[in-house]
Amino acid sequence: MRVLFFAQIKDATGCDSIDLAPPSLLNGEQLWKILIGKFPALANHQKNVRIARNWEYADSKTVYADEDEIALIPPVSGG
Repeated sequence: MRVLFFAQIKDATGCDSIDLAPPSLLNGEQLWKILIGKFPALANHQKNVRIARNWEYADSKTVYADEDEIALIPPVSGG
């Protein structure tokens, strides 16, 4: 599983991506638990971040697998 970080999420983790090898399928809560365990600063962003799985926004029922590409997308503003 490749996890991509953007903008302030990249700043919070200090990197633009990581590779994870989960032992089984993960739900969103489990994924966040792993990510916050590796990067505690992500806890401050969890409520405002959208997750995309394989280029599509995920919802609360999404299941994540080892072969997925996950992106943590912070709020975007613009004019």
